[in-house]
Amino acid sequence: MMPDKVLLETMARFLPPESFSAATEDLSLLPFNFERTRTNQYLVANVVGDFVRLSEDELNRLVDLQVRPGDGLYEKAYAAHLVTGANQKAQRQLLAARLRSRMSFLQQTTPLHIFVVTLRCEHSCPYCQVSRQSTDRSRFDMSEETAMRALDIAFASPTARIKIEFQGGEPLLNFPLIRKIVAAAKQRSGKKLDFVIASNLALLDDAVLEFCKANNVLLSTSLDGPADLHNKNRPRPGANSHELAVAGIRRAREILGPDMIGALMTTTEASLDRVDEIIDEYLQLGLDGIFLRPLSPFGFAIKTKQFAKYDAQKWLAFYERGLRRVLEINRQGTPFREFYAALLLTRVLSDRSIGYVDLRSPAGAGLGALVYNYDGSVFASDEGRMLAETGDDAFRLGHVEHDSYNSLILSDKLIGAISSSLTQCAPECSTCVYESHCGADPVYHHATQGDALGIKPLSAFCARQKGIMGLLLDILENSPQDAAILRRWAAA
Repeated sequence: MMPDKVLLETMARFLPPESFSAATEDLSLLPFNFERTRTNQYLVANVVGDFVRLSEDELNRLVDLQVRPGDGLYEKAYAAHLVTGANQKAQRQLLAARLRSRMSFLQQTTPLHIFVVTLRCEHSCPYCQVSRQSTDRSRFDMSEETAMRALDIAFASPTARIKIEFQGGEPLLNFPLIRKIVAAAKQRSGKKLDFVIASNLALLDDAVLEFCKANNVLLSTSLDGPADLHNKNRPRPGANSHELAVAGIRRAREILGPDMIGALMTTTEASLDRVDEIIDEYLQLGLDGIFLRPLSPFGFAIKTKQFAKYDAQKWLAFYERGLRRVLEINRQGTPFREFYAALLLTRVLSDRSIGYVDLRSPAGAGLGALVYNYDGSVFASDEGRMLAETGDDAFRLGHVEHDSYNSLILSDKLIGAISSSLTQCAPECSTCVYESHCGADPVYHHATQGDALGIKPLSAFCARQKGIMGLLLDILENSPQDAAILRRWAAA
């Protein structure tokens, strides 16, 4: 957040001129990071991620503590929490309270529990992140015994509210088990419960919709864009993936309500020149926003070489076109969000903790989610499960048959992955001006670089994060009408 004139004047009232001399005699720097953005200009961020622009001369004067009350820089630096004095205990307490609020997600340990109820799927998406099977229910479906053991672990999480998400394969291929898990979870006491089924909706019928309505189950699906693009990305027998997904979305909105169905897209090479059409598809269905996602480097996205077909810069160009299209839609009077920007803006413009595991440090792996595979194996994240399907068990924490919640969370594998990837102390991350708003992703860096920490200048994850945040700051500073829209997203 950029300190403005009102904020500076407010700070000046708390520090009247007669107190400035005493305050500056023992002036010291608070932690901050900076990055050159243009010739003779730097972007500077304090420990909670408030941003301010300084010239090279101002930055040098600040570092040398050559600032005095009334010179403008002193007031700017104080308002941005870049300097403090021995008598400014209240200022430091405020900064600590804000940091505590931003890190409050650590008090909600493992709120998300993903049950992979089957590996079977009737789609054959070339960029699918997992291995999929079309037959052999006995080998690739989760058993009831495994599910109940996984439920024991999920309920051992100390958080008061947990979300149980059903994934696959296509989870509706094992819908009877979903019924049993939901019933068993609701019979237990002590936790508030949320349920999600992540489905391609091809098998959605009245029985599933009635169950979801009776148990307040949210549906999440995939929609990659217009029919030709979606069907190319998500082939199935009959070539009607798009038709079934759209029909399922409309039916779910009608029966469950517009807030009980969400859709996600994945950007393939074929998507790069079609962002307007993709967004229009979401608008036509009455959806309230879109999440513009890149391909992930897991499973079949690697085997079929889909992941290598575009780089971070091409995706960032796609993302910027999409974001500006979404802002245009809002300017025309239709509320519609880009959800990833909304998440980042919540981080940048407020101190609220967010639940999105990819924007956490310590990493969300294990601490934010556990994944129970169809065979009983437990993973630190869904991406870790995807790696295992291609032979890499680096993020397999244990098994429901012989592990408890504590043994999984305190396992050497999980502690090692999390401790090695903290952005607050990781090379390149700890000095990055965007560190406060980013997250650690040890699974991504292990998959792409063979190391949980990763070499951040070579990281596409890092390039995308910095590119998006730089774009959002540019809009906030230079486009007042669009900035007002972005601020509404962050406040939602």
